[in-house]
Amino acid sequence: MSVNELYTKYTRVWIPDPEEVWKAAEIIKDYKEGDPILHLKLEDESTIEYAINPKTNQLPFLRNPDILVGENDLTALSYLHEPAVLHNLKVRFLESNHIYTYCGIVLVAINPYEQMSIYGEDVIYAYSGQNMGDMDPHIFAVAEEAYKQMARDEKNQSIIVSGESGAGKTVSAKYAMRYFATVGGSASETNVEEKVLASSPIMEAIGNAKTTRNDNSSRFGKYIEIGFDRHFHIIGANMRTYLLEKSRVVFQAEEERNYHIFYQLCASAKLPEFKDLALNSAEDFFYTTQGGNIYIDGVDDAEDFEKTRHAFTLLGVKEAHQISIFKIIASILHLGNVEVRAERDGDSCSISKEDDHLNHFCELLGVEHDQMEHWLCHRKLVTTAETYVKTMSMQQAVNARNALAKHIYAQLFKWIVEHINKALHTTSKQHSFIGVLDIYGFETFEFNSFEQFCINYANEKLQQQFNSHVFKLEQEEYMKEQIPWTLIDFCDNQPCIDLIEAKLGVLDLLDEECKVPKGTDQNWAQKLYDRHSNSLHFQKPRMSNTSFIIIHFADKVEYQCDGFLEKNRDTVYEEHISILKASKFQLVADLFHDGKDPVPATSTTKTSKINVRSAKQIPKATNKDHRKTVGHQFRNSLSLLMETLNATTPHYVRCIKPNDEKLSFSFDPSRAVQQLRACGVLETIRISAAGYPSRWTYPDFFNRYRVLMKKKEIVLSDKKLTCKNLLENLVKDPDKFQFGRTKIFFRAGQVAYLEKLRADKFRFACIMIQKSVRGWLQKVKYRKIKKAAMTMQRYGRGYLARRLADQLRKTRAAIVFQKQYRMLRVRRAYLKIRNATITIQAYARGMFVRQLYHEFLLHHKAMVIQKYARGWMERKKFKRARNAAVVIQCSYRRLQARRELKQRKIEARSAEHFKKLNVGMENKIVQLQRKVDEQSKEYKSLNEQLSVANTAYSVEVEKMRKELEQYRGKKGEGNQISSLQEEVQRLQTKLNKAQAEKKQLEDIYYTEKEDLLKRLADLEEENALLKHDKEEMNQRILSQSKDSEDQVTSKTLKESQQKAELDDERARYQNLLKEYSRLEQRYDNLQEETSLSRFHPGHRRNPSNQSSLGSDSNYPSITSEIGDTEDTLQQVEDMGMEKAAMDITVFLKLQKRVRDLEQERRRQQIDLEKMEELAKRKGNEDKNTADPDHDTDSAYNSLKRQELESENKKLKNDLNELRKAIVDRATQNNSSNELQDSYNVLLNQLKSANEELDVRKEEVLNLRTQIVSCSQQKEPITPIETKKMPDWSNSNKHMNRDDAIEAYQGICETNKLLEAQLQSQSRQYEDEMEALRTQIEVFRDEIERKQELLSQTLQLSPEAQVEYSVQQEITRLTNENLDLKEMVEKLQKNEKKLKRQLKIYMKKVHELEAAEPAVQPERRRHELTRQATVQRKEKDFEGMLEYYKEDENLLVKNLVTDMKPQVVSATVPCLPAYILFMCIRHADYMNDDQKVHSLLTSTINAIKKVLKKHNDDIEMTSFWLANTSRLLHCLKQYSGDEAFMTQNTAKQNEHCLKNFDLAEYRQVLSDLSIQIYQQLIKVAEGILQPMIVSAMLENESIPSLSGVKPMGYRKRSSSMVDGENSYSLEAVIRQLNAFHATMCDHGLDPEIIQQVFKQLFYMISAVTLNNLLLRKDVCSWSTGMQLRYNISQLEEWLRGKNLQQSGAVGTMEPLIQAAQLLQVKKKTTEDARAICSLCTSLSTQQIVKILNLYTPLNEFEERVTVSFIRNIQGQLQGRNDPQQLLLDFKHTFPVLFPYTPSALSLETLHIPASLNLDFLTRV
Repeated sequence: MSVNELYTKYTRVWIPDPEEVWKAAEIIKDYKEGDPILHLKLEDESTIEYAINPKTNQLPFLRNPDILVGENDLTALSYLHEPAVLHNLKVRFLESNHIYTYCGIVLVAINPYEQMSIYGEDVIYAYSGQNMGDMDPHIFAVAEEAYKQMARDEKNQSIIVSGESGAGKTVSAKYAMRYFATVGGSASETNVEEKVLASSPIMEAIGNAKTTRNDNSSRFGKYIEIGFDRHFHIIGANMRTYLLEKSRVVFQAEEERNYHIFYQLCASAKLPEFKDLALNSAEDFFYTTQGGNIYIDGVDDAEDFEKTRHAFTLLGVKEAHQISIFKIIASILHLGNVEVRAERDGDSCSISKEDDHLNHFCELLGVEHDQMEHWLCHRKLVTTAETYVKTMSMQQAVNARNALAKHIYAQLFKWIVEHINKALHTTSKQHSFIGVLDIYGFETFEFNSFEQFCINYANEKLQQQFNSHVFKLEQEEYMKEQIPWTLIDFCDNQPCIDLIEAKLGVLDLLDEECKVPKGTDQNWAQKLYDRHSNSLHFQKPRMSNTSFIIIHFADKVEYQCDGFLEKNRDTVYEEHISILKASKFQLVADLFHDGKDPVPATSTTKTSKINVRSAKQIPKATNKDHRKTVGHQFRNSLSLLMETLNATTPHYVRCIKPNDEKLSFSFDPSRAVQQLRACGVLETIRISAAGYPSRWTYPDFFNRYRVLMKKKEIVLSDKKLTCKNLLENLVKDPDKFQFGRTKIFFRAGQVAYLEKLRADKFRFACIMIQKSVRGWLQKVKYRKIKKAAMTMQRYGRGYLARRLADQLRKTRAAIVFQKQYRMLRVRRAYLKIRNATITIQAYARGMFVRQLYHEFLLHHKAMVIQKYARGWMERKKFKRARNAAVVIQCSYRRLQARRELKQRKIEARSAEHFKKLNVGMENKIVQLQRKVDEQSKEYKSLNEQLSVANTAYSVEVEKMRKELEQYRGKKGEGNQISSLQEEVQRLQTKLNKAQAEKKQLEDIYYTEKEDLLKRLADLEEENALLKHDKEEMNQRILSQSKDSEDQVTSKTLKESQQKAELDDERARYQNLLKEYSRLEQRYDNLQEETSLSRFHPGHRRNPSNQSSLGSDSNYPSITSEIGDTEDTLQQVEDMGMEKAAMDITVFLKLQKRVRDLEQERRRQQIDLEKMEELAKRKGNEDKNTADPDHDTDSAYNSLKRQELESENKKLKNDLNELRKAIVDRATQNNSSNELQDSYNVLLNQLKSANEELDVRKEEVLNLRTQIVSCSQQKEPITPIETKKMPDWSNSNKHMNRDDAIEAYQGICETNKLLEAQLQSQSRQYEDEMEALRTQIEVFRDEIERKQELLSQTLQLSPEAQVEYSVQQEITRLTNENLDLKEMVEKLQKNEKKLKRQLKIYMKKVHELEAAEPAVQPERRRHELTRQATVQRKEKDFEGMLEYYKEDENLLVKNLVTDMKPQVVSATVPCLPAYILFMCIRHADYMNDDQKVHSLLTSTINAIKKVLKKHNDDIEMTSFWLANTSRLLHCLKQYSGDEAFMTQNTAKQNEHCLKNFDLAEYRQVLSDLSIQIYQQLIKVAEGILQPMIVSAMLENESIPSLSGVKPMGYRKRSSSMVDGENSYSLEAVIRQLNAFHATMCDHGLDPEIIQQVFKQLFYMISAVTLNNLLLRKDVCSWSTGMQLRYNISQLEEWLRGKNLQQSGAVGTMEPLIQAAQLLQVKKKTTEDARAICSLCTSLSTQQIVKILNLYTPLNEFEERVTVSFIRNIQGQLQGRNDPQQLLLDFKHTFPVLFPYTPSALSLETLHIPASLNLDFLTRV
């Protein structure tokens, strides 16, 4: 490709510019080879002639096509040179605000000098797991690449961050460590990652300072090794530091500061714990004020000091050690303020003994004041013979003081670093590490000293390592693609390194000069001149003999030799160190006892010497390590660092400082180019350009340049061959490209040439299209002109015709006007004469008529007078006759009225009248009469029972008398019988006495009851008055209401607020539950690891076998209140959100009422169980103690049956009376409070009546049992014929004293029972009294509250009063409705309870009848008779399964542990849940609480273990989510709670649980369901997430829609994973179908399925949008079209599955708007307004980010201009958007499990034999 082909007209080039470094221009005339001038046009339209050097013939650099501008990778540019790199960085930085750019393996980071929200955890998780190059350049991408290579290759990694001061090295290193801490967080609870991050504030405080270039410049280098274990979790870290700038402690340049810690400590000096430091403002100390300004804009030193202290604490530094550290730092400040005064001779100096700063210095360090004062002004000289003490001049003393301050700070710095390393050290074995090197970049100033020399020396070493690594990677890439490798010449800086570190190099000569006693900087410089004058990298300045120049890889640097020797020696006097070693503070002494004592300074001057001691003693040898110079130590540490880096895989981050003024997003090209040259970026470009920098895969090349092929040349089956044929035809030079195994490699500029050919082809095609279109347009134009001419002619002719017609019409009109005018004139004259004639006639005729009228008027008046006179006469006559008639009528009527009065008085005294008046009273009398009749019947029945009892008693007494006579006649034991009779009489007396006491207590009870009723009536009256006042107040407020729309609005807002609060509360609860599950899983893992580590042979009990709800389930003691509240919430959800939207007080009241009802129900249930247990115990005692024969049993059973029947009748009557009373009271008074109170009183009366009946029943039964037993024992021994006397089974026994004592004990037990019942009744009365008092207090509080509300209401405005009154009225009505509903529910429950008791009593009666044995004809004398057993009838299957306790583990094992979803796939969905519930029902029926508890606990624990074992199995998780939720629904459906029984059948209501309330287990199962749901979401997201990006963004759902850019990022070979999968949208839909089918097959509730897919679609939307926001290559028009098509396919899938109501589409709204944003026009202000109104679900930051990332894929699209983006930002300023850029794809919506009852009847359920549940028995 010749020059003539490249440098043609319209070609754009770069030319040098002194200000902008490079300037763009365009060729306006074709260049021919050999022309001396190139004609150019600049961007400002000015033209220049660019001269070309004939010797070099160097033409200007060519510009890349616009489509390549803004590339993520600089090596992707077609033309690789300095201006292209600079322009690409500038465009990305200024226009798109992208601070990161790749340059091959290097990440170029430009400091924006502004906080950017691109470092949150959401961004970290977005980059986690991604290949480098898939996302936009970022420091997290480099960190992820290092982490991934460490995990895959198991090789240590290093991240080398370099750049000059202020470029952002420290921040980049900090973010890299934050990434490792987040992604590779420690697996234990040691929080190592937090400690690693906590070391940053400490190191910044003690090692960073403000410079002229950076407010937070690191004045030391550090290398942090972050250690990982085999699971790649952080286990520890280690830090190495390099070359701390100690001179900054004692000297700062203008506008610079000392280290931050000094200013932080001074800013916090007023704290009480720092009073002993004697610190003031930093302005008062010499070491902190040399720079002139002690403040940094936007930095609070006191706040930063708190962060530093917190970091110390987090790293384990004790408070005492912290105070000691701060004392040492404060002592350095005081040392700087010590005043050294010169003496008169000038060779000596002194310090005042009253110097406060010296005193503070000594006190803070705990050293001797006198010694320190002496040795600060003197020095010790040691020779072989003697030791001298010599005075120092003031300058020497100041230098010694400064040296001491620097040494103290350096030792403290080392101690802190060592302590940080100890805190970060781990005892675990380190598997691998990632090192982060934050080291100074290449530096050159006007004055360069020893520090700059060491820094540039380190950068030379790093650059050498960087060059070799880049060269190695290029070689590996070529070898991998099987391309012939030719050696590329790259800049090797080994000669420069040898100049510095080789034998007799710069450092070697410096160390040698330091050993010379009289060595000086000038002598060392002269040696350098003599030794290295011939070196290519060494030069001597022309105008100086004390400086030298070294030509580094980046630039020439001139170093001034002054101070090199002193800084290299780093001399500190031994006397000062000895004093510090003797400090009374352990920390100070430890700083200088590390074996690094300084070398004493030597001097040959012997003035003012004083002989102190004889030198016979051998002087103490100094440490060998301390004799090493700073340069030597730095060279050794640098060599160790290079060994470490060479043993790792390096990753490079080059930080660039865009300007020196620290302006945000301001770019200085000259400064940027200088740093690009220095940091090796351009060297990377040069190495890449020397080979084949542009690389294309065969499919991408084919898709991009197929337009250059002919149809016959295209071979679709072999694209590689097609590409080869094309290139061979287009590019004749075979050296310009190479064919690799998977890619095509191009030389620099070849892609631009191909782009030019492609553009020419498109241009030619465009010209053809334009030619055809223009011809067509001309034809259309001609037709339009012809048509217009004909139209104009037609309109002209028409105009002339219309004008003629108009003239003719006007002539005719004139004639008509004349005719009409003349006619009008004649007519007017005629009408005038006619009117005059008519007027004369009218006046004449009027005169005649008026005369006639007057005559008629006179006649009429005369007639009127006659009429009135005659009328008056007739009326007078009529009145006289009427008065006479009235008098006669009155007399007659008076007579008749008197007669009628007498008759009615007689009738009023008769009974019929009273009947008519009291028709309603008759009904009441009838009711009272009926009640009297019922009482009389009851009285008769009781009399009958009493007579029967008396008869039986008399019979028994008669029998006993006969027995007594028999005993007297036979044995004559009269005394014994009399004693027994006395005993019986005494017992009878006690019984009578007990009955009297009982009656007395009953009278007291009735009296107190009447008093309570009276008080209750008074309270009801008072309550009625209050309600009346309340109603009046409400009516008065309601009368002021005007607008009802406000009510609807407020109600809607309240509903939405309550719904939002409920969702938030549910989300918080489920997040806590999720966190609990995570901690539980973590605890189990630790427990397993512990058990594995402690495993030893032999049997070992598994802790999981200890099935306990409190231990295995890890649930605390759950109160019934939680369960009740959950049930109440479930009821509210079932009722619907509209009914639930009420005042929060009403909701709380509802909860309280529900809890009270539940407690009442449980208490009644306990009382019933106690009564049944007592009756059973008494029955057993009677059965054990008594052994009657058949006749006695029959009599006893019949008597008991009669009593039970009478009691049942009485209970029915009481129940009917209660119902009637409640109904009457409800009709009389609608007040819910009064009705509730009356109902409570009646309920208590009924309860007490039932208890009294129970007591009476037990008393009568016990007494009769004792009497029967006594009568049996008193039968004579001699046999009596059965015909004459009934046969008693124990008639042959002797009557003894023990039997009487036993009877007496039975009566005592009865008395005790009566006493206990009376005590319980008294306690009940006290409780009632207390309840009434509480109710009175509640009424009083209610009155006070209403008065306050009334006063507040009156103070409000009329509108507010209306709104408030409406709200109060709604609340009141809601409360009353709830109270009424609650009352009805209580009545229904009470009725149900009474019916249940009646059923139980009837069942017992039938059992007694059935158990009545047949009479046996023969009976042995001394044997006990037993009742005959009766076979029960076979019952129908009741939907219960019975199992034995020992089979429980087998049941759980078969149903849960070993259950496979495929086994029950063909049966009823959720079959295991139904089977478990049927087993629970049977345990409840048997009243076995231990069995219920054990089964439920074992089931829950087994489900947890199964899910833990199959934590990544979507089918198993879905199966157990369905079964767990179904078991929860069964517990609700059959709980007996009315709210859950609305949809039950009659048979299902019979299957409700009878004995136990499992509300607590419902809560446990609800929590377990939430955990399983979260696991299901986690598993599904884990399956879907790898498919999302490829399917939604990368796969072409619409073929050939998206184009291919000229070049993409050259991914590292290490970043690519072999066999990388690519997914399509069809694969995602297939996976969604699989999820849906699995959940439907398992019978999961449709509502839960909708919530699952809502969560999954949110995750799809969030992941897709996050990748879109972080990838420039997918932000294009074609991607927007693909995205919209994919979204439409997902919406179609939702409609096909009837999931459109799940809210999944709403979660994808941000993604939909992002796709629309990629396709809309982005040019004008109207477009900006349309975008703002369209993208309501996207934040401002996301909109701007997408617009910045928008990239044209071809020449026909345009970039979004910066002005348009600024316009968008201006219009969106009012939005209150979150600062987060990315969506939280891990966000989980709160799940809601709606109650879904089952229509399946339990008795019809079939258990397949494949479940191996033969041990279960159907009941």
